[in-house]
Amino acid sequence: MNASDLFIKALENEGVEYIFGIPGEENLDLLEALRKSDKIKLILTRHEQGAGFMAATYGRLTGKVGVCISTLGPGATNFATAAAYAQLGAMPLLMITGQKPIKKSKQGRFQIIDIVGMMKPMTKYAKQVVNGNNVPSMIREAFKIATTERPGAVHIEFPEDISAEEDVDDNIYPVQEFEYPQANKKAIADAIKMIEKAKRPLLCVGNAANRGEMSTALTEFVNETGIPFFSTQMGKGVIDENHKLCLSTAALSKDDFIHCAIERSDLIINVGHDVIEKPPFFMENSEGATKVIHLNFFPSEVDDTYFPHLDVIGDIATNIEKITNNISKQEHWDFEYYIRLAEEIRTRLGKYFGDTRFPILPQKAVRTIRQTLTSDDDIVTLDNGVYKIWFARNYRCAKPNTLLLDNALATMGAGLPSGMAAKMVNPNSKVVAVCGDGGFMMNDQEMETAVRLGLDMTVVILNDNAYGMIKWKQSGMGFDNFGLDLGNPDFVKFAESFGAKGYRPTSCEDFAEILEKCVNGKGVHLIDLAVDYSLNHSILNDLLAKKQCML
Repeated sequence: MNASDLFIKALENEGVEYIFGIPGEENLDLLEALRKSDKIKLILTRHEQGAGFMAATYGRLTGKVGVCISTLGPGATNFATAAAYAQLGAMPLLMITGQKPIKKSKQGRFQIIDIVGMMKPMTKYAKQVVNGNNVPSMIREAFKIATTERPGAVHIEFPEDISAEEDVDDNIYPVQEFEYPQANKKAIADAIKMIEKAKRPLLCVGNAANRGEMSTALTEFVNETGIPFFSTQMGKGVIDENHKLCLSTAALSKDDFIHCAIERSDLIINVGHDVIEKPPFFMENSEGATKVIHLNFFPSEVDDTYFPHLDVIGDIATNIEKITNNISKQEHWDFEYYIRLAEEIRTRLGKYFGDTRFPILPQKAVRTIRQTLTSDDDIVTLDNGVYKIWFARNYRCAKPNTLLLDNALATMGAGLPSGMAAKMVNPNSKVVAVCGDGGFMMNDQEMETAVRLGLDMTVVILNDNAYGMIKWKQSGMGFDNFGLDLGNPDFVKFAESFGAKGYRPTSCEDFAEILEKCVNGKGVHLIDLAVDYSLNHSILNDLLAKKQCML
């Protein structure tokens, strides 16, 4: 057994199913060891960034560590965005990169940069293997760190000469489950006292609640107390958004309909949120301002927008269960405004669901996709663009992680690779990847990977021939239109060149019919959908006008 054999054996011990990426010559010993594995499958991608996004999404959906591989130098630097994506989004990810021999090399500094140094600020753990006998302990440590709250990215650099070392010790470490401590009795009692004392408490569900078995505990809390709830963008679906007490999603940080409720609340029970996700609301440091309870695996990080009045730290589900079992409904709780607002929000968000203008409005596109994906287990993955706001507000999720969007790094280019990983993890679910034309073109080469893997999935490109999000912001700031319009290829022919099927709807009805055909068909389908973002420019006056919802 050489060090590469030991490395793969250690990964098998951790339950790794896939390694995504592009090996190079420095990985060939490791690649040979992987070839002999009957437990791990190599998923060869067309770009390291796509591999990183796929591995991170695997981690997000399974709670296990997603693994990706690259060569040294340019291959490793291509992991940088994926590392940040996983680190900010709290997705367990291991990146394995190669390196030239470190004991003796005749290639000088060719292709060599300090990848470990580059990765350290973007990961929880980054180290180089300098002795093959250290492989098992480093793998176990990396996996433990990657999955422990707050989850994130880790990196191991495996030099070419170390990977070929012979006669290494076969010393695989057992995988031990980690149990999170529970909050102390005083913290639970203080939280109950604050909730019972409040007049209009409100529950906010964040990203950390989307990990593990939180859904049942939080749903029981809402059902037992009758306290209404809303979610952050990455907390969607933890509690069924069709629930009568659901107020919607905080797609923006202020001035949305949901903020009418937030501003009337005197206490927000903030479960699973941290400041890395874009704020769902801004706290005020003044007498009589809304109080906040921070309920999470880890302590709150105080900044100008977030400074909770109480931290309840430990296993979220267990702590919520304790609060539910010991809290008493209060006669002075007043949720009448919230209940009426919930209906008002549904009405106003649905204002354009029946609009048939074409190019299609994003609200109508969201509605069509939601109506076509009839199962609660079906999954939509998003790239990053202005349409993310419309999906966050208008796409109701019945289960956790059925709308995958990025509200932490908010990177473009992740929509298609995320959709591919989602389909691999959930082969019985229908998967639709929604991308803007700009974001799609950043990793469009992975269409070949999707076809080669035989995935059944649909890609919808919302095409406005521009970087629409920034164009909207540019207009909103009063600047002239400049520098953000672009040209696109013929996406239908592009899809067909990869062996996928391409479509270009000419009406809303046509889109609905094509989408129905695609999601129920076999193979990879791409829909080039012309979109009309003109209402974005009047969004504050038309859809977000706070005074309109102050019932």
